Amino acid sequence: MSAPSTPQRPRRLRGADSDLMITGEAVLIDVPAAPLPTRVVGAVIDRALYLLLFVGLILALTFMSGGASDATFSTLVLLSMVLCLLVIPVTIETLTRGRSLGKLIMKLRVVRDDGGPIVFRHAFVRGLLSIVEIWTLQGVPALVAAASNLRSKRLGDLAAGTYVVREQTGMKLVAPPEPPPYLREWARSADIAPLPDGVALAMRQFLIRRWTLSPAARAALTDNLLAQVQPLVSPPPPPRTNPEDFLSAVLAERSARDGARLQRDNGIRARLLPPDQLNANIRA
Repeated sequence: MSAPSTPQRPRRLRGADSDLMITGEAVLIDVPAAPLPTRVVGAVIDRALYLLLFVGLILALTFMSGGASDATFSTLVLLSMVLCLLVIPVTIETLTRGRSLGKLIMKLRVVRDDGGPIVFRHAFVRGLLSIVEIWTLQGVPALVAAASNLRSKRLGDLAAGTYVVREQTGMKLVAPPEPPPYLREWARSADIAPLPDGVALAMRQFLIRRWTLSPAARAALTDNLLAQVQPLVSPPPPPRTNPEDFLSAVLAERSARDGARLQRDNGIRARLLPPDQLNANIRA
């Protein structure tokens, strides 16, 4: 297997444990972004609900703070606004891993750029910027930004590194190609470290889509993946191994070992846990 050439400087893959790079025409994730009209409907539902909640709080404060000073009442109104426009939306998105009531109705979810679930940091950045781009400026900057990029990202998504996907896309995952027969024995006996999630995902997408890439992009991405995977495998493959065959064999063998490990874990869990607790864990 020839040594990888020096590729163009690529960008870091979000969510990867190492410096996996994506260049050229390589596409990382199969899940497409949600259509902009669907996102707008979900946002309108959320905005209406939060406005109703805010109005309800103001009415409650009006009746309950009859003897309060104007300064106290103004402070309570400001706190209610922060609660309805920032605290509650951020809390809901964090606890539900990217869903709100509007997104639940429209079957949408916020995910990271690498397809993983969001955490508090992502929800907070999105919520903070939504006060400006959605509430203060009536959503105009959000619509302009979403219409200007392929994943329909508003400014909050661009800052947080997130985008919105449909949870039910009707898509079928395409299985990666089978490893070449001449590398199967080597792969079974090789010491292969666990692949970082971002690396494994990029390998899968590359092996599925490599035929659609230009020669330059295909070679650059192959070199980048080799630089990430070779240190995780010992011993190296036989001489004159095709680099793409090497990646295919490593991915298939690592997946087979992970599947076998999960089966062993499930078997142990089935023997040790009572049936009711086992069923609860499966549902969770």
